[in-house]
Amino acid sequence: MTLQDTSAPRASASSRPVEVYDFRRPTTLAREHSRVLELAFETFARQWGTQLTAKVRAMFQVTSTQVSMHTYDEYAASLPPTTAMVLCTLDGPSAKAVIQFPTSAALSWVGHMLGGSGLHAAPERKFTEIEQALVRRLLDDALEDLRYSLGSLLTVPISVGAIHYNSQFAQAASKSALMIVASFDIRVGDRTAPATVAIPAEALLPQLGESNPMTTTANARELVDAQLAWVPVDVALQLTPATVTPGLILGLAVGDILPLPHPHHRPLDVAVDGQRLASAAVGANGSRLAGIVVNTEENNS
Repeated sequence: MTLQDTSAPRASASSRPVEVYDFRRPTTLAREHSRVLELAFETFARQWGTQLTAKVRAMFQVTSTQVSMHTYDEYAASLPPTTAMVLCTLDGPSAKAVIQFPTSAALSWVGHMLGGSGLHAAPERKFTEIEQALVRRLLDDALEDLRYSLGSLLTVPISVGAIHYNSQFAQAASKSALMIVASFDIRVGDRTAPATVAIPAEALLPQLGESNPMTTTANARELVDAQLAWVPVDVALQLTPATVTPGLILGLAVGDILPLPHPHHRPLDVAVDGQRLASAAVGANGSRLAGIVVNTEENNS
C-alpha cells in the first residue's frame, strides 16, 4: 500500500468511462465464441463475394465488419425502414434467420444479370416476380456458402423463405429472442452497400462449447457480489484535512506553511474514494513507502 499525495486534485467519478450493462439481458457473446464466429463469417464473406462475381458477372468484394449478439427487437430497430429482408426457415428453432440488404443494390445486380450496361443506382422499391426469382437464386447459392462456412456450427437445414420490405413488420422472431448478427460491406465498382445476416442464437451457441454464455441468472446476486470483490479501486493514505478560508488559499505564496491538525502520534487514514475504512502507520516495503494497517472499522453506510 503506497502513500498518495491527497493535495493534488482527483478525477471525479463522473469523468471516468462507464460501460452500460443491461441486467435485463445479462447474456453476452463470449470472447472465444466471438472469435470462432468472426472466422466463420469472414469465410462466408469471401465465398459470397466469389459467388456474386460469378452470377452477376461483375467484380464483387464482400467484407465482414462485425459480429455481435442482440435481441431481435434491437436488430430490427437498427435496420432502415425500407430494405430487403429475406426470412430463412430453420428446422427446429421457431425463430427464422434473416439476410438483409438494400433493395436498390439488389436491383442493380439483377439489372446487370439481365444485360444492363452497368451497376447504376436503382430506386428503393419492391421486386417484380422476375426480379424476385433472380434474387432468390442468388440467395440459394449464398445459403450454400453460409452452410459451408459455418460448418458444424449450423447443424440444421436452412432454406430461403419469404421476402419482406419493411423491417418493422417482418416478424422473424420474438422481440426478446437473441440473434447472432453479422454485418457486411458489399462493394462492386465504386459503390458499397451494407448487408447483415442474423441467425437465432439458439441454433449456433450449443455447438460453441462448454463456455456457452447463455447460462441461468437465478444466482445473479451471487455472481455480481463475486465480481465486485475483484474490481480494482484506488486506496489512499490521508492526513486529517485542514479547514481554511478562501482568502488564505488566494493569498498563498511560495514558502508559506499550512499547519495540519493531524497529531504526529496518530496513524493515517486509509480511504477509498474519500471513505475512511481503516487506520495505518507509515512503514516500508523494500525500498518503497507503505502503510501498515493497525485497525479497521465497519461502515454500513
